[in-house]
Amino acid sequence: MELLLLGGTGFVGRAIVDDALARGWQVSMFNRGRRRPPEGVTFLRGDRTAPCGLASLERGRWDVVVDTWTDAPLVVRDAARALAGRVGRYVYVSSRSVYVMPTPPGATEQVPLVEAAPDDGEVEYARAKAGGELAVTAAFGDRALFPRAGLILGPYEDVGRLTWWLSRIARGGRVLAPGPPGLELQYIDVRDLAAWTLDAAERGLGGAYNLVSPPGHTTMRELLESCVDTTGADAELCWTEPEPILAAGVEPWTDLPVWLPPGETYQAMHRSNVSKAVAAGLNCRPVTETVAGTWSWMRGLGGAPPQRADRPTLGLDPGLEAKLVGGGKG
Repeated sequence: MELLLLGGTGFVGRAIVDDALARGWQVSMFNRGRRRPPEGVTFLRGDRTAPCGLASLERGRWDVVVDTWTDAPLVVRDAARALAGRVGRYVYVSSRSVYVMPTPPGATEQVPLVEAAPDDGEVEYARAKAGGELAVTAAFGDRALFPRAGLILGPYEDVGRLTWWLSRIARGGRVLAPGPPGLELQYIDVRDLAAWTLDAAERGLGGAYNLVSPPGHTTMRELLESCVDTTGADAELCWTEPEPILAAGVEPWTDLPVWLPPGETYQAMHRSNVSKAVAAGLNCRPVTETVAGTWSWMRGLGGAPPQRADRPTLGLDPGLEAKLVGGGKG
């Protein structure tokens, strides 16, 4: 298989490149060249936001193109139009954010989407992803595949969710653990996302798929205890119910990454119907493997994990945490 990655040096794109190379696929990567591409990849330099920025894509044919673009849909539109006659299938990695929120528990791919247009410029995230889907559909029709990912964790993470928890727990001490401990979580390991996406593209699948683990794949307790076990830290998880956490002004999802208290937003994020993706071969590794793989990658960095410039820095203020758990060395 001949694969073209638009971007490919960041979180999801890098995992897809790794998986494709492991399959023996021929991989080309198109980007601005700000990061060194992996060994074995054909590098095509270009800036898809610049005039004539797609020049290096004017020649060549590929079986599959994978696009992880997040911003202006018109940039996806231009790439899809340029490649429509020379690519077999266009995979646009989308998001469950394209749905009108909050989605009801058990929502399938059929719930309404936010209003969007393929010719939009810079717009907010949900509208950008929905507009990107429209742009690809216009150029590729049923040759377009849309993995609508939920919460993504794993190696190469550049958002600061699981990486923050691992860094915090590795410091040890009393750690604020947001409850209830049995709160079920739904996420996708980036390596499982990559494997399913390439399998689906190779099989010729098209359309939209909610791509996240089945509901109840793991819990807050299992996630955080796996972090303790993996890091070997002298950390004490101080389980605290949502009410005092929220009363202290702690923001779910940002101050405490991954965590949402029970309620409407939690139901929308962690109760998605993924039966379509499961029927199409989705397999999700245990949370222990996601945590261990992420920690192993972090330890090999020689520094702090990368942080996307377009995303806020996540994590709880140490002083506020100390007040909530009664002090300690964390």
